[in-house]
Amino acid sequence: MPEFLLMDLLGKPFWMWAVFMTSVAVLLAFDLGVLHRGSKEIGVKESLLLSAFYITMGVLFGAWIWWSISPQAGLEYLTGFVIEKSLSMDNIFVIAMIFGYFGIPRAYQYRVLFWGILAVIVLRGIMIGVGAALVQQFDWVLYLFAAFLVITGVKMILVADQEFDVASNPILRFIRKHMRVTDELRGEKFMVKELDTKTGKMVTAVTPLFLVLVLVNVADIIFAVDSVPAIFAITTDTYIVFTSNIFAILGLRALYFALAAMIDRFAYLKYALASVLIFIGSKIVVADMLGITKVPPMVSLGVTFAILGIGVGWSLWKTRNGVKPATETV
Repeated sequence: MPEFLLMDLLGKPFWMWAVFMTSVAVLLAFDLGVLHRGSKEIGVKESLLLSAFYITMGVLFGAWIWWSISPQAGLEYLTGFVIEKSLSMDNIFVIAMIFGYFGIPRAYQYRVLFWGILAVIVLRGIMIGVGAALVQQFDWVLYLFAAFLVITGVKMILVADQEFDVASNPILRFIRKHMRVTDELRGEKFMVKELDTKTGKMVTAVTPLFLVLVLVNVADIIFAVDSVPAIFAITTDTYIVFTSNIFAILGLRALYFALAAMIDRFAYLKYALASVLIFIGSKIVVADMLGITKVPPMVSLGVTFAILGIGVGWSLWKTRNGVKPATETV
């Protein structure tokens, strides 16, 4: 093997990072170049099949980590994958509100989500890199992460019945104030050239689709503030943190179209997600009290599955007759 492939990069040889990035590039190229070459509406069946494909790819990569690094690393990856995939569901609810507010046709939604994922890979890489540097430099940062996760989980429970207010978003108001925005969509374009009637010159204007793209990425940054500390509470291995995050997010676009069609059936899922954050944050303190390095990955994975299973099961049971549950005060 060439020497440069063995060069250390964030704790792992360069060739392992090359395998990961190549896998992601191939999946994205296959997705955009083969499955969705043009704008079209994605049905629930296609969404579920595509989601199953991405989940399978993510699990297979975890199996490769199990084989190439260690069984514990494989379990840590799988735990991080499950947690990130679960927390992404809350992101889906917000994305659905954004699309609904702007009236974006389903045929154009996939384009926004695809280009959004490219930005996510970069943004998550930056956030994880900063988090890894902080954890390596200051051990006590993990305890800050733990406290943050517990506080965030409690806050999620208290405001679970509140919806994301798109209209009052400060970033949206800033763009509308400082940029020229078209009144209507211009197909699937994010920016267009149009005539300024005052100056008689052609100027660049952004479309509502561009506003949606910005808000979707802002939403991901907000949710990453929860999910990145959550995975660092599982493992501080930068490779596992980054790969599990990205593979979980890759299938988010496909999963969106299935979940968006039945959001009302998961009315209580937010409480389960909040409970997962509280558990992940609390277990760091519990492990310290018990005098162990950390809670075993198998325990973390098992408890996470149990909490999510109860949340999904309870939601489906309460909405089994097709009636949206009344808002409950916690």
